[in-house]
Amino acid sequence: MTTCGEFLVKQLEAWGVDTVFGIPGVHTVELYRGLPHSGIRHITPRHEQGAGFMADGYARASGKPGVCFIITGPGMTNILTAMAQAYADSIPMLVISSVNERDRLGLGKGYLHELPDQRGLTAGVTAFSYTLMSVEELPAVLARAFAVFEGERPRPVHIELPLDIITAPADHLHVQAKPRTSRSAPPAALLREAADKLRRAERPLLLLGGGCIEAQAEARVLAAALDAPTALTINAKGLLPPGHPLLLGSNQSLVPVRQLALEADVVLAIGTELSETDYDVVFDGNFKLAGELIRIDIDARQLQRNFTPTLAIQSDAREAMRLLLEELPTRAVDPQSPGARRTAAVQAQLAEDFAGWAHYRTLFATVLDALPAARFVGDSTQTVYSGNHLVELDGARRWFNSSTGYGTLGYGLPAAIGARLAEPDRPVVCLIGDGGIQFSLPELASAVEAQVPVIVLLWNNQGYGEIKRYMQRRDITPLGVDIFTPDFLAIARGFGCAAERARDHAHLADLLRSAPLDRPLLIEILEAPPFHP
Repeated sequence: MTTCGEFLVKQLEAWGVDTVFGIPGVHTVELYRGLPHSGIRHITPRHEQGAGFMADGYARASGKPGVCFIITGPGMTNILTAMAQAYADSIPMLVISSVNERDRLGLGKGYLHELPDQRGLTAGVTAFSYTLMSVEELPAVLARAFAVFEGERPRPVHIELPLDIITAPADHLHVQAKPRTSRSAPPAALLREAADKLRRAERPLLLLGGGCIEAQAEARVLAAALDAPTALTINAKGLLPPGHPLLLGSNQSLVPVRQLALEADVVLAIGTELSETDYDVVFDGNFKLAGELIRIDIDARQLQRNFTPTLAIQSDAREAMRLLLEELPTRAVDPQSPGARRTAAVQAQLAEDFAGWAHYRTLFATVLDALPAARFVGDSTQTVYSGNHLVELDGARRWFNSSTGYGTLGYGLPAAIGARLAEPDRPVVCLIGDGGIQFSLPELASAVEAQVPVIVLLWNNQGYGEIKRYMQRRDITPLGVDIFTPDFLAIARGFGCAAERARDHAHLADLLRSAPLDRPLLIEILEAPPFHP
């Protein structure tokens, strides 16, 4: 007999799932019956939140949904934070959980792992949550989930299987081919209107967000066609390469870029929420637009949030760019064009603003010299905050972190593990602080067990340094921020990792080049001298 749990594994494998993150429990063991006979790799985190963050990192690196198998009750409550981060950043994640038998749902009799309403818990962090009440529903519900991942604004989906459904016969079901899903295209009339406004613009500005990461080639052609200075959100880094004459970086919270935005007569914003964590990280409300705003987004509701557009176009970013380019003149990138000169003037001012950040520039230059193809996966920590402004990479999906959107701590390490599993041949550098890593430190054991050679660049400032400075600026006596800092090198070695403290930049480069290929390497960098000037 083939059970529903076994059929689920077969169907997921047929649809391209190659990795599942989960911690087996008495309520999910029947989901595991089919895994050993499949081609799907199972990764065991040390906490369900780690499973969710790993799935998130896997999805961001690969473009495919990260998949988790989670137990009833505490498994679901543990993974909710990771689902919230993925929801905030529009990351595809499929969370398959168990739930009590159908005739026990919602009775409140104290059954193992019982919750009144698991779906209710996930309602705010999913595109949808569904309780499977019959085996026959499974193929259609999975198809609906993948339609969200591939045809809508991607976000987590939760499907829960009652214990009696997981073990129910599914011999009568047949593995189906994955339905082909298209994304929405823009209305031709609105697109022509947008093109007309952009052709007449004298001071255009292009704002690109994470919704554009599948449209890298189109984004580069579009920037040149518009001759528009281009600002990228954190999740859009790499759409324009380093040194591009129209690249403003991810500096929308700084005065020179804000002044440029205020002076723009037409602003084209594609695949971006225009939200605080990308455009106002100084939290003063001073990112403003005075010109006409054209917004393109796959989510119709997002088109009206934060900034009201003159023209709102619901569409997939790549398709909209492709069709828009058919209406615009073709231009080569010209370092002497009006748009490039406007960009250069802003970059000169930014260079003055960043004059005191030379030590961070040197740090990232050292890493990229040793590992030029590296992907950076970050937490909320000082190296991430500085890198958000300073680092530019040639290619999307190479820089992401939890300082945007939901902004949770502990994300960096498990997400970096997931990213390295998604693309094993690309080095992954985890940027994390001594406070954040203590949220998810046991996931080092997961990486050792799975032989994932992630490099953990641990910035140690002996506590929650950024929060301490924030308290001091607001004249609040620091409390709860000078936390006890353990011996991370001893702990990492105890888990089976390689671990060293970098003495200087040259030593850091040597450590990076000689990183082991079968286990993690933790490199501790002390914020205090001598490493940090």
